[in-house]
Amino acid sequence: MTAHRRALITGASAGIGEAFARELARRGHDLVLTARRADRLEALARELRDRHQIDVIVAPLDLARPDGPEALVAALDAQGLSIDVLVNNAGYGVPGYFEEQPWATHAAFIQVLMTAPTELAWRLLPGMKARGYGRIVNVASLAGHVPGSAGHTLYAASKAYLIRFSQSLALEGKAAGVHTTAVCPGFTYSEFHDVTGSRELVSKMPKFMWMDAATVARQGMDAVEAGKAVLVNGRVNRFIKALFKVVPDALALKMVERQGRRFRTGPQRG
Repeated sequence: MTAHRRALITGASAGIGEAFARELARRGHDLVLTARRADRLEALARELRDRHQIDVIVAPLDLARPDGPEALVAALDAQGLSIDVLVNNAGYGVPGYFEEQPWATHAAFIQVLMTAPTELAWRLLPGMKARGYGRIVNVASLAGHVPGSAGHTLYAASKAYLIRFSQSLALEGKAAGVHTTAVCPGFTYSEFHDVTGSRELVSKMPKFMWMDAATVARQGMDAVEAGKAVLVNGRVNRFIKALFKVVPDALALKMVERQGRRFRTGPQRG
């Protein structure tokens, strides 16, 4: 029975994070929802409480704060709440060339996409192991399996990190009943491209390249329950990953460069 298990979802106010909240609620989990937009979290919480008769706690938080993960876990501990499922989903993109952004922008990006998920896992993993049950889902990306592109300098690097981190955690937690999965979707219908200003550009992609967030979340939860360390969502994305594994590195980089010119926002260089 999962009725009394509790899941923490970061970036739960929209997109894939909201879809994970809905999927976990459907599976009978109590929830802790965190993101910056409290109004959206409250609206989602009310809906899920009414529809699924579960307990939903709203914890507004900007994970760009270096003390954010520690403060969140301390607040949960103070209420006697244990977390059985962690979904590290919060993320965004920073368009433009690396040196053109202030360091504070990059530091916040690293904090949200790499440091915060790592710290949350570190803080919650001991309790999961002690209870003999835990699920950690790190929302990575197909981008973590292909060469990095110009114009989103840290994005692929951060997702590649989450994939390798997940693989190691999966091996370390297996014997204690803790499963970890890196979920790697490709193009997914969400607000991500609106935030990065690339909606018009990526809308030119053929429809077969796209997935919906609900499918990504359902497949992600199925994968972590099955103990699969890495899930690449969708046949098209699995083909792309396989292709880049067999082509020479120099050719792969040229392919990414050529494609990236079509969908890059910000200044274009020669």
